[in-house]
Amino acid sequence: MQSIEANGATIPAIGLGTWELRGRTCARLVEQALKLGYRHIDTAQVYENEREVGEGLHASRLRRDDVFVTTKVWTTHFAPNDLARSTKDSLTRLRLSEVDLLLLHWPNPHVPLAETLGALAHVKKLGMTRHIGVSNFTVALLDEAVALCPEPLVCDQVEYHPYLDQTRVKEACARHGLALVAYSPVAKGRIKNDPTLARIGQAHRKSAAQVCLRWLVQQNVCAIPRTSRIERLSENIDIFDFTLSDEEMLEISAMGNPKGRLTDFGFAPKWD
Repeated sequence: MQSIEANGATIPAIGLGTWELRGRTCARLVEQALKLGYRHIDTAQVYENEREVGEGLHASRLRRDDVFVTTKVWTTHFAPNDLARSTKDSLTRLRLSEVDLLLLHWPNPHVPLAETLGALAHVKKLGMTRHIGVSNFTVALLDEAVALCPEPLVCDQVEYHPYLDQTRVKEACARHGLALVAYSPVAKGRIKNDPTLARIGQAHRKSAAQVCLRWLVQQNVCAIPRTSRIERLSENIDIFDFTLSDEEMLEISAMGNPKGRLTDFGFAPKWD
């Protein structure tokens, strides 16, 4: 499995996103993913499945050091004491003594960023997480976060797929030595009938989704596709045996525009 290095972290290039996965299904998928060779599992407090993710991790019987686990602190826990307490609760649910990466899930303008980042750095110093980062941060917020944080940040996790141009965020991450982690990397399944991706896929005997994930990985971007289907799990990880040409990469990149965003909320920042 290819990995991406960023400020001391080694993040496996493909992970399993677990948003909307619940109960037995979630635990079973996590366990199955790990058996198939996944080494990166992504969850969050607000997904309400940390307990099931923990069950899947334990059922896989892998050594703790062999799996990269990410969780995210929800915005209502950004006050320093809340952040530490909620992180402890996440670890209890996951049945882990530490996660590999702890992220701020969305920006929260109601709590000073310096305070939240101070608390995030503090839980790292306490050993609750090996690395820290942010999610859904714009270029301006990312610049601010890097300047304010007492510990190095390792990533910005954002929506990224062929329909959404994220060049500016990607460049900001590169400037700061951060990894970009792409959620919704197959555009919530919308890419599967895309004629361009299907045509490129045919040339490589791969699906549109595999082409899409390969396009991300070749940009040195981590991707965390979510699926609730076991057969899709093996498809999503089977992308390391082919390479897209420079022409194919450019053709896929040309599909993107700033209006291709699928995840947007009233509390979202003003996007780049």
